[in-house]
Amino acid sequence: MQVLETHVTAFDGVQLYVRKLGDGPTTVIIPNAIHMRSFERLASDFTVILFDLRNRGRSETVTDPNKLSRGIHHDVEDIDAIRQHFRLDRANLIGHSYVGLTAILYALAHPESTGRIVQVGAMQPNAATQYPPHLSNFDATHAAFAEAMGELFRANPPLEPAEACRRFWSHIQTLMVASASDAHKVDWCPCDVHNEVYFLQHWLTNLMPSIHGLALDLADLRALTVPVLTIHGKLDRQSPYGAGLDWANLLGNARLLGINGAAHVPWIDAPDVVFPAILDFFRTTA
Repeated sequence: MQVLETHVTAFDGVQLYVRKLGDGPTTVIIPNAIHMRSFERLASDFTVILFDLRNRGRSETVTDPNKLSRGIHHDVEDIDAIRQHFRLDRANLIGHSYVGLTAILYALAHPESTGRIVQVGAMQPNAATQYPPHLSNFDATHAAFAEAMGELFRANPPLEPAEACRRFWSHIQTLMVASASDAHKVDWCPCDVHNEVYFLQHWLTNLMPSIHGLALDLADLRALTVPVLTIHGKLDRQSPYGAGLDWANLLGNARLLGINGAAHVPWIDAPDVVFPAILDFFRTTA
């Protein structure tokens, strides 16, 4: 299979890393390539364009605050830069975690340029929402992670950044899957990539403030006719299952696929459910 690796220039000049595979008639754009390599299997049926958002993965390291301060809204613009670069009439999107929210923001900003959206373990529409225990899965694994993070951040002297990144990932992998014994199946640790070593700073300084500043209009969400498939593990500890329920209830044309025995990366816990559902969804034309 032919693979194209290149960089695409965003509207403000930031260089975005792109990995393009396959030659199917349907093109799917997947942000955060650094974490989404499992989805390359879709290239047997579709054209798949994975790319790293600004200041993520192998995209350009950005130091200009003017090119970071709008956080998730910069990411929305970068998706459209990718769409326009590849001359796509419409962007079909797969967004995981907070990028599941980003995909909806893209559809709200560019409804005429949006095809179909798959959200996987998407962050909730309102970041401040607190869900009841049966929809949030704050279990013993989550408690152990919180304790480990406290120890990590209290380390004295502080750990060297790459080592802190490796330890962080060794712990967060246990959260991502339903059973901590399957943490090894999360087969990526991005701590050899500069942007990912320092991602927490970008998250806290730019992305989270922009997300908490959102005020999504319920009427706009209801009026959105873009087809959306929301795939959500019922044991998700990071983006609570209640978030998937909210998206399915609020969006005008959404369907929820709740997956038993799956957490934040349901394509690892239940690949035989997730990937066929995605294939069927993007093959559908109605």
